[in-house]
Amino acid sequence: MPKAILYRMDLPNYTCGYGTAARDLLRQQNYDIEEHILRTRRETDAFKDKHHITTTPLIFIDGAKIGGFTDLKKHLKAKKPNTKRFWKR
Repeated sequence: MPKAILYRMDLPNYTCGYGTAARDLLRQQNYDIEEHILRTRRETDAFKDKHHITTTPLIFIDGAKIGGFTDLKKHLKAKKPNTKRFWKR
């Protein structure tokens, strides 16, 4: 089972929808998820400064930095083989 590390923001008054969407997508794809929840604005800002990013979530798969939710969708689509062939050329 592939392993993913997910950093996402879940503040007392705000939960990042892209973070929960990334978690759900990884679960659908049967990833083993190590989830790190950023619970304060200070913790979130320090994390973003450390990793030179402007938004969360941040996803790593098997040690490789993937990026945010949109990057995750692109990465997973690229890994899937194209199985929808209706005819051969």
